[in-house]
Amino acid sequence: MHMLSIATKVEQIVSESPFLTEGMALGLINLSELARQLRPQIESDLWKPVGQAAVVMALRRVSERLPPPDQAHPIMIAPRSGELTSRAELTISTYRLSENSNECQRQLLALAEPFAGMFVTVTRGVHEVLVVSSGSLLHIVEEAFGGERLLARVNNLTALTLRLNPDTHKTPGIYHAVLKKLAWDKVSVTNMMCTFSELTVLLEQSQTAPAFSVLSKIVSH
Repeated sequence: MHMLSIATKVEQIVSESPFLTEGMALGLINLSELARQLRPQIESDLWKPVGQAAVVMALRRVSERLPPPDQAHPIMIAPRSGELTSRAELTISTYRLSENSNECQRQLLALAEPFAGMFVTVTRGVHEVLVVSSGSLLHIVEEAFGGERLLARVNNLTALTLRLNPDTHKTPGIYHAVLKKLAWDKVSVTNMMCTFSELTVLLEQSQTAPAFSVLSKIVSH
């Protein structure tokens, strides 16, 4: 059980860092030195002393299971439609899910119908309702959800959408592959939305240019 706990913690640390995952897959990281650096964190999280040899062994087992970087998660762009599209000046409004949420959503879509070309979408979670809309439609969102509890709002976002090959739903980690490339360039993603063959990331203005550069390279390849 002691080794299992260490192995589980090590795998968690590695999986949460695209930099460690990539470096270990390429064989660029000295596992003994990495184990030395990770030991204090692991001991703190597990509330018990941990031997370096056990951490090295756990790291070695994780690295053996990592796929080669070039084969890990190929990103397949839809043929003839692999362009990167963008939409600016969006607003995210998050409301607490309630018994009135269905009616609020119906009312919002009805109010937005006359505004052709404007963007509005509603995503229901377990406890929250996420509304993404063109900033100019915010007054309609507030009218439809006026009686609901607003949890958070983020304005002036840009949406970048990648059109993916429909077969990507069979590719393990396809979304991780895209997000990992953004993480490598230290791009912070505010939110993301997926349909069957589209991946959309929502970004603050300061993150839009570097994200566009990263995703443009995916399309060009």
